[in-house]
Amino acid sequence: MKSQTRLARNNNESSSSFFSQRSQLLLKELGGLGTLTVLPNLRNLPDLKKMDPEKCYFSWDILLTTTRTVNAIKDVFIFVQDLCELTIDTIDEDGSIDSDEEHMRLGDILIERGDLTRQDLESVLLQKRPLGEELVARRLVDDDAVEAALLEQQVVREIRSRRTQDEAVSSVRVASEKLDSLVNLVGELVTVQARLSRTATLLDDPELTTIAEQLEMLTWELRDDAFSIRMIPIGTSFSSLRRIVRDLAAEMGREVELITEGGETELDKTIIERLRDPLVHLIRNAIDHGIEPPAQRESAGKPRMGTITISASQTGADVIIKVSDDGRGMDLDSIRDKAVSMGLMHPDSHPEPKELYSLVFEPAFSTSKKVTSVSGRGVGMDVVRKQVDALRGHIEVDSVKGRGTDIIIKLPLTLAIIEGLQVDIAGDKFIFPLSMVEECVELSQEDADSVKGRNIANVRGELIPYIKLREWFKTGSGGSGIQQIVITNRDGSRVGFVVDYVVGEHQTVIKSLGKVYRKVDGISGATVLGDGTVALILDLPAIIRMTENGVSEGTPASRGN
Repeated sequence: MKSQTRLARNNNESSSSFFSQRSQLLLKELGGLGTLTVLPNLRNLPDLKKMDPEKCYFSWDILLTTTRTVNAIKDVFIFVQDLCELTIDTIDEDGSIDSDEEHMRLGDILIERGDLTRQDLESVLLQKRPLGEELVARRLVDDDAVEAALLEQQVVREIRSRRTQDEAVSSVRVASEKLDSLVNLVGELVTVQARLSRTATLLDDPELTTIAEQLEMLTWELRDDAFSIRMIPIGTSFSSLRRIVRDLAAEMGREVELITEGGETELDKTIIERLRDPLVHLIRNAIDHGIEPPAQRESAGKPRMGTITISASQTGADVIIKVSDDGRGMDLDSIRDKAVSMGLMHPDSHPEPKELYSLVFEPAFSTSKKVTSVSGRGVGMDVVRKQVDALRGHIEVDSVKGRGTDIIIKLPLTLAIIEGLQVDIAGDKFIFPLSMVEECVELSQEDADSVKGRNIANVRGELIPYIKLREWFKTGSGGSGIQQIVITNRDGSRVGFVVDYVVGEHQTVIKSLGKVYRKVDGISGATVLGDGTVALILDLPAIIRMTENGVSEGTPASRGN
């Protein structure tokens, strides 16, 4: 991590000589954390006649290149934090500087440091003189500010140059098309390996079974290695959002700081590329709907500057991305009134807060009182949910009025291969994403009759609604006397799917559907089984959502977009 640390002295402090001696010790201790570059700032130095010897007028711009955390830097100043003004800005984190060109431009550095406005910069850029000279000539910034920005620019260039040289020695650049081709070939190999294992089992040949097991082990290792090549840190996506936050905050009259955490968490490059638009939507909503104007925040006892935090962490085969703000939060009463006016809710109903928050993802839903270029049109959050669903992810909202909002996105590590649960419905094979499955229980005819035609199962005292997939696919309501319910978890709610029987776990290589079936509701893809037949991968959230909205049962193809 590369951090820019600015240490400024307040005028109401005592003993200038004491602080000058202390500053030398502080700088020496900072130097122990990494490579240090110090530039004294004399812009606040008054005339000699006006100078008070008991006050300190100096400040320092410090560029520190270190692998330590921001907290380690703050610990250096722990005993003088009440005697100074300390600002720590992260210039580069997790290698984002390699792709973030904005730090290479003098004007953007000055704007980011708060020494210059974008309007002044645009007016100066019309001149033919060097930018630094023109800014000083117009008295928009002083020499110290330009010198500090140029120093930062030089340090960043040196860091980038060293990284480029190191990468040239330790790595080889490969076109993304070649990586995609490699992953596709690995997927085909997984399918062939499954067929070989099945054949060895049917022939009951010990030697062939041994070969199949060895091939299975090698195939899994090759699969993991191929996927690891496509994995890149999600921090590369976070870094491009800083300018969006800065420009939009200036446009909306807000003061907003973007904090990123867990940038080293890795995701498939395809997911990261398609994740940028949803993150931009969420940030725009957070600034417009969440973060209050500075004066309003002060009156509410909050800091003038609002905070948007984007964090990422890995849990098993999934990555959790959270976009949080410390703004006004969501008003449940406003959401409820809007839902009733749109016919999404009965006036006498009393849903849980979580159900109300989920309504913000409905099309044309907006609680904004006016329409602007950013909000009020009812588009944005529904697009976010569609894009997350397309990535086989899940999104939910948690909010506290007056304190802020959390948007949580759960995504798979890769889109190429998933762990699935194979089931049989009327002789056809289907795949459930295993990450959504909680458990499987039996459903006898007696149990189904005991609830008098309602699709509800009693599982250890808990009533769980279920969907009969035979009726959903219009294959009849028959089946064996004992069927099975695959219980899934969505938004904290458990929903069951009735199948004829569960075959077992299946390593699923995802194949895209043709143009005719690509937009079929309830189907997210297909896979080839070990016997060469094709099984459809079910889009369980879509099936649940359509059932909740009262879509009539029938084949998914009849509901294509």
